Amino acid sequence: MASIYDFTVTAQDGTEKCLADYKGKVLLVVNTATGCGFTPQYVGLQEMYDKYRDQGFEILDFPCNQFGQQAPGSDDEIHEFCVGRFSMTFPQFSKIDVNGKDESPLYTWLKSQKGGLGGKKIKWNFTKFLVDRDGQVVARFAPTKDPKDIAPSVEELL
Repeated sequence: MASIYDFTVTAQDGTEKCLADYKGKVLLVVNTATGCGFTPQYVGLQEMYDKYRDQGFEILDFPCNQFGQQAPGSDDEIHEFCVGRFSMTFPQFSKIDVNGKDESPLYTWLKSQKGGLGGKKIKWNFTKFLVDRDGQVVARFAPTKDPKDIAPSVEELL
């Protein structure tokens, strides 16, 4: 795969979504969970989305239940929680695996582009990948990295 645009993923509503639909946009790809200590980062993510969306910024939210079973529930239940609790408006996709034999091909590719500290494995929820307007991964951020601290990197790409 040459860029993120080569992938098709399953949207939260079960439909297939071609990531080529996001061509020309700056993307932040995040694996999330509703019961994680980092779940309050949804507030900062939404603030970033509100601030930069009109400049060509999108956040792609991929719930993942691989870390401490912290994303239980159906795709609809997860989505309702995020919208109700955090007023989330950015795109959310179907729950995926980010490591292991059933990992999403998207995440296999993301990790091959930016392995990050400790190797290529995703260590926890809220690992973030920043993708430029050409569909290339330019940075990987640890779960502990607050969205407000990622904003300068987003601004550089916009």
